[in-house]
Amino acid sequence: MLNRVAALVEKRGLPRDHVLTDVELDKAIRSRGDTVETFYYGHDYGTGTLARFFAMADRDQIELYPEEETLRALLRQEGWLAPGVDAALISLPAVGAGPKVTHAVRTAILQHELSHGEFFSNPVYAEYVHNFWLTALTTGERAAFRSFLASEEYDSSVEELMFNEMQAYLMFTHDTLFFSPSRADFAPARLAELQTLFLNGMPRGWLRSMLASSRESPSSAQ
Repeated sequence: MLNRVAALVEKRGLPRDHVLTDVELDKAIRSRGDTVETFYYGHDYGTGTLARFFAMADRDQIELYPEEETLRALLRQEGWLAPGVDAALISLPAVGAGPKVTHAVRTAILQHELSHGEFFSNPVYAEYVHNFWLTALTTGERAAFRSFLASEEYDSSVEELMFNEMQAYLMFTHDTLFFSPSRADFAPARLAELQTLFLNGMPRGWLRSMLASSRESPSSAQ
């Protein structure tokens, strides 16, 4: 349902100006040693991105999968394809979708994706994240995050993708299977400093409360 959107929007090395055909999508998935289930373990997209995807698919006369047409119908039903709607779609893999997807891993992915949901549906939070990226991180730290994200197959030339993923990995990804200070070339003390700074300045709301609660819990210590 969402792999073709991912290919258009965020996967490194794939075109941003047109929607892949079935053959092109299959080649992109197989060339990385992935399957349909493992191409992405979690998806997150704002409504504007989804509307753009379907408009481009129609423009290019791409025949979409039934699952993708079901998605379009659901988005229309909710009114999410209309201009100016601030909402977000996230997805999670089923336990067992890949050899690494345990219950604990699925929980970690959920927390990561929830932060993306807030980013896409709350302009105040998105602006906070953007400002944090520009002012709290040094030029070298932004470059380090960009390099880490590129290694994870994200398109590092898409600036919004970079600072959106920064907040999700920095603050909401505690499983070392997905993220650790060394993988982004950060000293643990500096990472902890940035995490405290981010939390202290966060706009109030459910996401801040969830994050504060998880940091207070002894079981959340890494």
